[in-house]
Amino acid sequence: MKEINVNGQKRETTGKKASKLMRKEGLVPCNLYGEKKGENGLPEALSFSVPAADLRKVVYTPHVYVVNLNIDGAEHKAIIKELQFHPTTDALLHADFFEVNDTKAITIGIPVKLNGLAQGVRDGGKLNLSIRKIDVKAPYKQIPEILDIDVTNLGLGKAIKVGDLHYEGLELATPAQVVVCSVKETRASRSAAAAAEE
Repeated sequence: MKEINVNGQKRETTGKKASKLMRKEGLVPCNLYGEKKGENGLPEALSFSVPAADLRKVVYTPHVYVVNLNIDGAEHKAIIKELQFHPTTDALLHADFFEVNDTKAITIGIPVKLNGLAQGVRDGGKLNLSIRKIDVKAPYKQIPEILDIDVTNLGLGKAIKVGDLHYEGLELATPAQVVVCSVKETRASRSAAAAAEE
């Protein structure tokens, strides 16, 4: 996985009013969840803020990054867990990060890349990508940037499901029955099949 450096500052005040003021200054309120648990046994968050411009590189990209967070000099490795956007302006309102280490498995969505020319497309069909990302589970160092899928032998009317895929060292967390891609019949492919039958 690619890595990117982001600097943040601890937030002394939390709540809606403080968050609003922060956004006016071009900062995004963030939380970092890690190993630390509170008295109730729930993960305890470290509240911090990051300049919106610095988060753009991480958020508005097809890539999945491990973020090297420097919060007031303290280093943390993390992945983005959740993002909140403004419903009308699409401005980033809040980001939640999850701390990672070399041994603990994490679950994260990784982009899919289809390789090859499907047999069904050669026969006049249309290749259809149903999902753009597949959830995988593994320690972050074992997780690739993309999941390559060879579609060369995919025939007309056939599909590749998550359960058909295997990657060394990765556990696929998306349900096995979910269709990743398929070759749909088109009018041209039906005419070609009818002509071949005649």
